[in-house]
Amino acid sequence: MQSGHFVRWAAVVGAVLLTGACAQATGVAGVSAQSPSTAPATSTPDTTPAVTATIPSPSPSQQAAEQPPKGDDPVKVPPPKLSKFTYAFPVKGCATTYQRSLLVLPKTTIWAAQGCSFVAPIDGVVDEVNIKNRWAPSTDKGADREGRFVTIIGDDGVRYLGGHLDSVAEGVRPGVRVKAGQVLGRVGRSGNARDTGSNLYFAISWKTAPAYWWVRRGMVEPWDYLDAWLSGNRTLSPRKETLAMRGRLGETPGCVVQCKPKKVPQASKKPRKPQTDEKDEKDDSPITANPSTTPFGQ
Repeated sequence: MQSGHFVRWAAVVGAVLLTGACAQATGVAGVSAQSPSTAPATSTPDTTPAVTATIPSPSPSQQAAEQPPKGDDPVKVPPPKLSKFTYAFPVKGCATTYQRSLLVLPKTTIWAAQGCSFVAPIDGVVDEVNIKNRWAPSTDKGADREGRFVTIIGDDGVRYLGGHLDSVAEGVRPGVRVKAGQVLGRVGRSGNARDTGSNLYFAISWKTAPAYWWVRRGMVEPWDYLDAWLSGNRTLSPRKETLAMRGRLGETPGCVVQCKPKKVPQASKKPRKPQTDEKDEKDDSPITANPSTTPFGQ
């Protein structure tokens, strides 16, 4: 009887001891009650210094191999042909500048050194030649302002004037056929350019009789054509614009600019001789002209 109680008591005590041991080992909900152990600190490993590699420079042959290949030379394409005519800039072999705006008349002043060549701007026929400098500041006649000059009628039907010439080339006379680029005279200071730098008075108009001198002095603005002939397209022609201008104004429009000469002061008892160039003292040749016989555009 006593031995049976003892066995049951021993069983209960054993169970209690077993339960306590399990609780100490795992803690609540299976989590250990002991603080987690901290991993021992380890010493910082030695740092190995970086090794800088020396990169060799590429050889000239390697550099050449890396350069992009050069392309072919550009193909020069000629400018479009705008007319069947070919023109030349009217001053040859000299540095030039010229105005590109309307001042008094639709003409331009091409500044160039004295003696530079005035050349035919197109194939054509010489129309008028004035080899005498008749201009005088006392009267300032419009017909004399250009001094020595040459006009040609181009194969395009347009008239071109080069004035303020120092001289007219030998053999240049009315009716003579000339080629574009052929020398017609030398740039100078005749006419009312006497007190300015040497220059070429250049004008574009249409053929008229010499009596209508104001027409030859310029009816069409020339600078766009000069720009093209000098550095752009040598086939740009003033023919169309000149025909249109003539159609609006008529073949012989009235004079509207610089038409009347100055009044000549009353002559004294001993009139003074007008100033003229030395070469004109010996040359009393009048203006020679080729009268207008062919309608413009034919």
